[in-house]
Amino acid sequence: MLNVAMLSYWHVHAEGYARQLKKIDGVNITAIWDENVDRGREQAQKLGIAFEEELDNILNRDDVDAVVVNAPTNLHTQVMVPAARAGKHIFTEKVLAITVRECKEIAEAVEESGVKFCISYPQRTMPYNLFAKKVVDEGLIGDITLLRIRNAHNGSVADWLPEHFYDPIECGGGAMMDLGAHGMYLARWLLGEPLRVNSMFNNYTDRPVEDNAVSIIEFKNRAMAINETGFVSSHSPYSLELYGTEGSLFVGGPENKVRLISDKMDNKFKGWITPTELPKALPSPIEQWVDGIVHNKQIIFGLEDGIWLTELMEAAYMSYKEKRVVEMDEIIS
Repeated sequence: MLNVAMLSYWHVHAEGYARQLKKIDGVNITAIWDENVDRGREQAQKLGIAFEEELDNILNRDDVDAVVVNAPTNLHTQVMVPAARAGKHIFTEKVLAITVRECKEIAEAVEESGVKFCISYPQRTMPYNLFAKKVVDEGLIGDITLLRIRNAHNGSVADWLPEHFYDPIECGGGAMMDLGAHGMYLARWLLGEPLRVNSMFNNYTDRPVEDNAVSIIEFKNRAMAINETGFVSSHSPYSLELYGTEGSLFVGGPENKVRLISDKMDNKFKGWITPTELPKALPSPIEQWVDGIVHNKQIIFGLEDGIWLTELMEAAYMSYKEKRVVEMDEIIS
């Protein structure tokens, strides 16, 4: 039996992770800690399990082997470092931390302790994005010159996001830090090492953080990525577009389809085509984490991925705040 503790219900995905864990045979949620005592007690009562007011107490419990971290982003280091040192396997909501310095502190604790670690990158498990990766890796549309990703919702204008998602201290940012993280980690995965970032963010709903944001990234291979996100767009379908020297790929959009065109295909496939078969979806990140702990299977989303995401985020926010293009070596150095 794998005994898991939930460390905070601050993030909107916390309840979803708990539901996923409860469906996995051999996994038991045993306790909850939350920096918000009232919220933590309420969630513990719902699940009929123990609530601990002190983080040290929950990390010292014999019935806690692993932890799911959904604490405020600015508390990730304070939560994950002692969890790793206590020998607890760690699953965390993105982003890993607000700064690369904090990420490296977490990574050092995890590596020294030897615990299993996974960060939640669900878009990298989806068949359509796995197909995009295949297109890039196999050169099906030539060299990639441009990637565009749009991932946005209406959480601010429809008022369904929790108010603490607009706290610049707890979150470290707004729409780009939260929803824009998916576009950032996809761009890094698809295009490789970034060189520089330029951002423009604004605020439609007059809250303390941005709710409408775009970052442009240039990569070492001279490809560029446009990462669009926001909390102020209704009926905005997910879309990923790849443009290459010999073709293009469209994923998502209003029709939620995958469409490919390439000069490299046989004559019988001229024009836009819809692939008849996409790669199989990968297990969800939390399933990978459990399998990694219990069966020693591969966990795809690790510490390096977490650091790469924060590097891009730190550069994106520096660009926005300082109104300039930020070179990545300013962040990595």
